[in-house]
Amino acid sequence: VIGAVAGFGLYHASFGFTSAWRRVLVERKGAGLRAQFLLIILISAISFPLIAYGSGIGFPVVGAVAPISVAMVFGAFLFGVGMQFGGGCGSGTLFTVGGGSARMLITLAAFIAGSLAGTFHLPWWRAMPKMAGWSMVENLGPVWAFISLAAILLSIAYVTIYREKSAHGELEKPRQTASILYGPWSPLAGVVALAFVGIATFLILGRPWGITSAFSLWGAKTASMAGIDVASWPYWSNKTAWLNRSVFSDTTSVMNFGIIAGAMAASGLASKYRPTWRLNRGEITTALIGGLLMGYGARLAYGCNIGAYLGGLMSGSLHGWIWMIAAFFGSALAIKYLSRFETR
Repeated sequence: VIGAVAGFGLYHASFGFTSAWRRVLVERKGAGLRAQFLLIILISAISFPLIAYGSGIGFPVVGAVAPISVAMVFGAFLFGVGMQFGGGCGSGTLFTVGGGSARMLITLAAFIAGSLAGTFHLPWWRAMPKMAGWSMVENLGPVWAFISLAAILLSIAYVTIYREKSAHGELEKPRQTASILYGPWSPLAGVVALAFVGIATFLILGRPWGITSAFSLWGAKTASMAGIDVASWPYWSNKTAWLNRSVFSDTTSVMNFGIIAGAMAASGLASKYRPTWRLNRGEITTALIGGLLMGYGARLAYGCNIGAYLGGLMSGSLHGWIWMIAAFFGSALAIKYLSRFETR
């Protein structure tokens, strides 16, 4: 149900990370990025106290605090490149697949393959230099951690407002909600729906919302059915129980299926579910490259925009900030390359 709400909201609000970052860099329009920041602030207002005090009130919660490593930085950079080639991030891939995009089916398949490849190489990457994770909640306390997070995000938001006004004279007017059931939604409505998803995930699962671990599981199961001894790989050697269970017993997989179903329902209600299978070579190639880079990068970097960027920041983890910066640089490089390619 939570996943379906996410898919429904993502589709109707057209809430994407890839397009939002592209618009900041290319058009100097930051409404999408500011919506992401508002989402992080809303969830963190609940998640930070839960991480600090949840166990005492019957809601034990563990934040996503990960080490800062060469692998994490490089993986996030690869993911940033991949999301621009692929045309979507983890959540974006799922909700556009649900919305009927044939191209994003290719991106998803490549995403899964890249995730599997990442699990094969991960022990080598994890042996590279790293430093221990650092938690704002643990070191500053939930109140000061939240104030610090909000201050940084609001400062960046102010910069985007200044740049947008300098370039266009005024801020872009946000789309208004036409219908809760049939869409489209305003960005604010999308933020509220996704904040519900993020908070509900913390309360029910005791951890942040994640997406890409399921892709590595789907890839491993597919490879196992093809006769590849995935269980002998170091990454999977202590995860055989997870590997042998049904995907429907994996909560991340179930949420992902829910996202696809929710987006499919939303597109159907909006009378926009019309899959088209006519793809040119360029669309197929960029979808494959983007999916592979995102899958591989996500395994190195502890997740995608949802699990590492949002999950890291709303857990108060330093790695979430580093992930955002590295992925943003990757996106900038990809956008520059793709713009040159498109003009040829």
